[in-house]
Amino acid sequence: MTARRSIGLPDTIRVCLFDLDGVLTRTATVHFAAWKRTFDEFLHRHEPGQAEFSQLDYNRYVDGKHRADGVRGFLESRGITLPEGSPDDPPDAATVWAIATRKNDMVLRELDEHGVEVYPGSVDYLRAVKEAGLATAVVTASANGAKVIAAGGFADLIDERVDGVVAARDGLRGKPEPDTFLAGAKALGVDPAQAVVYEDAISGVQAGRAGRFGYVVGVDRVGQADALKSAGADVVVQDLSELLGSAP
Repeated sequence: MTARRSIGLPDTIRVCLFDLDGVLTRTATVHFAAWKRTFDEFLHRHEPGQAEFSQLDYNRYVDGKHRADGVRGFLESRGITLPEGSPDDPPDAATVWAIATRKNDMVLRELDEHGVEVYPGSVDYLRAVKEAGLATAVVTASANGAKVIAAGGFADLIDERVDGVVAARDGLRGKPEPDTFLAGAKALGVDPAQAVVYEDAISGVQAGRAGRFGYVVGVDRVGQADALKSAGADVVVQDLSELLGSAP
């Protein structure tokens, strides 16, 4: 078995592009909780009678996307239109950017108080990827990518990072557009066909397929394996460790 096949990848793959929240770290649950509190407070205050934000809402409209895109997507699903505002808006303002800021403040508070929990199987897999000689990048919509990677203790296993800060700086569109993953492949010096995308979000899998990447791995943490497969995943696993020793 070749080195690439020992980590469940086609022989043509040279680099690995990992989403962060929900793939390498358990911070997806932190993000969901922060989004739920943010949106539920907003709905209670401005749209009484609307149903609370749900896990399905998170999966459909928010997961894997830039914060402001997630706000717009969820509000649109409820027939709500708000002014865009700006990143300088106070967090209690009724604007897209204020809601995004309020959510991020909650996430940062949670990370400061409780740290970052990693998936042990994902870290094992990261080590196997590096031992197989493949380069790695984290591709995440989060503006807190560097902080989460450092707190997770696996910065030495990551060669490049494309996060929300980089996306804003370079004008990269968020998932399901492939821009950030394409930037990750470019940073590692390969064509998309030579890269694999690992994603737990439907929007992220769609981005991997839209970018014509060589292989797309869906990571099912919340019982949406069929949806990930329908979005374009070549294979769906519950944990990256399942790929070790398995040929595609």
